[in-house]
Amino acid sequence: MKCVKTQDAVGHVLCHDITQIIKDVKKGTAFRKGHIVTEEDIPVLLSLGKDNLYIWEKTEGVLHENEAAEYLRDICMNENMSQSEVKEGKIELIAEIDGLLKIDVDKLRAVNSLGEMMIATRHTNTTVKKGDKLAGTRIIPLLIEQEKIEKAKEVAGDKPILSLIPFKKKKVGIVTTGNEVFYGRIKDTFGPVVAEKVKEFGADVIGQTIVNDDIEKITKAVEEFIEQGADMVLCTGGMSVDPDDKTPGAIKNTGARIVSYGAPVLPGAMMLLAYYEKDGRELPIVGLPGCVMYAKRTVFDLVLPRLMADDMVTSDDLAGLGLGGLCLSCDVCTFPNCGFGKGV
Repeated sequence: MKCVKTQDAVGHVLCHDITQIIKDVKKGTAFRKGHIVTEEDIPVLLSLGKDNLYIWEKTEGVLHENEAAEYLRDICMNENMSQSEVKEGKIELIAEIDGLLKIDVDKLRAVNSLGEMMIATRHTNTTVKKGDKLAGTRIIPLLIEQEKIEKAKEVAGDKPILSLIPFKKKKVGIVTTGNEVFYGRIKDTFGPVVAEKVKEFGADVIGQTIVNDDIEKITKAVEEFIEQGADMVLCTGGMSVDPDDKTPGAIKNTGARIVSYGAPVLPGAMMLLAYYEKDGRELPIVGLPGCVMYAKRTVFDLVLPRLMADDMVTSDDLAGLGLGGLCLSCDVCTFPNCGFGKGV
């Protein structure tokens, strides 16, 4: 730290806050500790009576917090994102679209383990809206050796830690099973719930077919929606282990690749996820357990955003939902800003 004439301080870092007082108007901080002095700042500083300043001396190989924050931003920032201004060594990343936020969790942990720097993000596989904050970055001290930041770049690799995938405009077919609905004994209340959920992501429901508990008819209904151009087929009903529940077998009979029958999530343990290959694409077929009809949030809410972004869901992904997969059915639901499904 040294004292220099204000006119000679351009490019140097302030060691202290500088207060501005305007009678009957304001009293506040005009320049904060850590600010890099610019040519434009000189007249303002002089008007505040600051002919001399205490500054950090610029040292080769040492970065100021604002400079370091830009390095960390580059490690994180990907397409479909914008950034805030650098303020007190912090940069925030902002969503420019509605989409699915994905985080390379291993790289994030590795960078944060280096010390003297931090990257804080939302949870991975989170649905975000345009304008939402995605992450914030900064170093902990005012200054940091550049080699430490270079190490962070090395650990992060060539691809940014964050990615934001836009949701796709999908056509969805709904197959509702059950003798009780097919024969009119009860009114279907499952289909409208599912339709409303997919429409939140901009999907078009191209139809709903109601069939009885006949495995061949269920299979045919699923295949007909695929032939009609459906990008995804959702099957409601018939997902338990009762003898009359034929939906899992019907989905298997389409020839679809079964990812998992069952998920470590409550509510929603009896979900089935499969992919049907057509014209070089893999189209999701999902067997939805009955809880989706009445529970506020279920396994479907955890999986659906990824399906709508064409983000392939694996059996390992589903297994990982067990940590955080217990919905507490809070009186006031704050999903997705809660612990449900946040296993990492």
